[in-house]
Amino acid sequence: MTDVTDQPVASFPVARRCPYEPPDEYARLRDSEPISRVTIPTGREAWVLTRHEDVRFMLADPRFSADRRNPDFPFLVEGQQESISSFRPNMLSMDAPEHGPARRGVLGEFTVRRMQALRPRVQAIVDGCLDEILAGPRPADLVSALALPVPSLVICELLGVPYADHEFFQDRASAMLRRTTPTPERVRAAGEIRGYLGDLITAKRSDPGDDLLSRQLAKPEPDEHEDLVATATLLLVAGHETTANMISLGTLTLLENPEELAAIRQDPARTPAMVEELLRYLTIVETVTSRVATEDVEVGGTLIRAGEGVIALGHTANHDPGTFPEPDRFDIERGARNHVAFGYGPHQCLGQNLARLELEIVFDALFRRIPGLRLAAPRAELPFKDDAVIYGLYSLPVDW
Repeated sequence: MTDVTDQPVASFPVARRCPYEPPDEYARLRDSEPISRVTIPTGREAWVLTRHEDVRFMLADPRFSADRRNPDFPFLVEGQQESISSFRPNMLSMDAPEHGPARRGVLGEFTVRRMQALRPRVQAIVDGCLDEILAGPRPADLVSALALPVPSLVICELLGVPYADHEFFQDRASAMLRRTTPTPERVRAAGEIRGYLGDLITAKRSDPGDDLLSRQLAKPEPDEHEDLVATATLLLVAGHETTANMISLGTLTLLENPEELAAIRQDPARTPAMVEELLRYLTIVETVTSRVATEDVEVGGTLIRAGEGVIALGHTANHDPGTFPEPDRFDIERGARNHVAFGYGPHQCLGQNLARLELEIVFDALFRRIPGLRLAAPRAELPFKDDAVIYGLYSLPVDW
């Protein structure tokens, strides 16, 4: 076992230089010092894990806490802890025993069977967006015309949130997820979304609909109001931001890998495997799986002490050559469902079945209906989300 409390501390985080591969600095850490101490933007120190095996171990071990109210939690954005502490925690910030009941309370809404029942509606939403793209001006921005509206419409219908308010919550969610947003603005944005959802939930108590929030209220022992607001906020923000960025960045990936794109055009049965490879290859949510040790734990031969923050570099772990041969090559035949793009362990992404469904339908329909799709700007000119917690594109101009 190694205790490396006196080793040099590197600056962190490092921005992507390529939309697909981890930064060279992270790859070097994974190869030479896979469990490393770094200085995070708040000025504190934390551990980073870069190997796939170590990341999965940490995420499955209950001695690592997800509680973001813990003063030792390794936040990467100055003022984020103040923002978190201003509101009731959601299930992402809970440990056992609170986490299990909170997750199980909505888990039934995201089963494979229930998601498959949504397939016709998701297909109709995608086709409607594509109809408007084909009838509209060229070039088109795939982010505003397809990537954002599809998951936003789907999660709105699932939750019972009026889609007419999408600009309101998309604007606030974007502010919450930008690393550069000043703390007062971040707190205000989060408060406005929660206030909006709180009013909506109150209205549903007397006028319920056929939606997730109404079903939660109809349970024999419904959650307290603020707990349901916290859950609704998590589902609304994560439910559209993550999938929207996967659609835009995934489209770019496929356009830049024409042989792989041709393979799924010829055989749509390969699309699910392609989606899994995109999830691994891109890993747009890099560090949301941070934790803090609640007792001394040995990980990969290194001692992590109680009270020390730990950051799992999911993108780097998903490009670990010890688990994924030739990891920087996009290969739809890889069959890599053991990736950590959705996290791992008890906090693994609740909405992963919905995300897979949306991505499969979008990519099949997009390249079937617009077979000549191409970029309308060089990659070097594309506005990547280098300043955001969830990586992606602010816009993606395309033509055909």
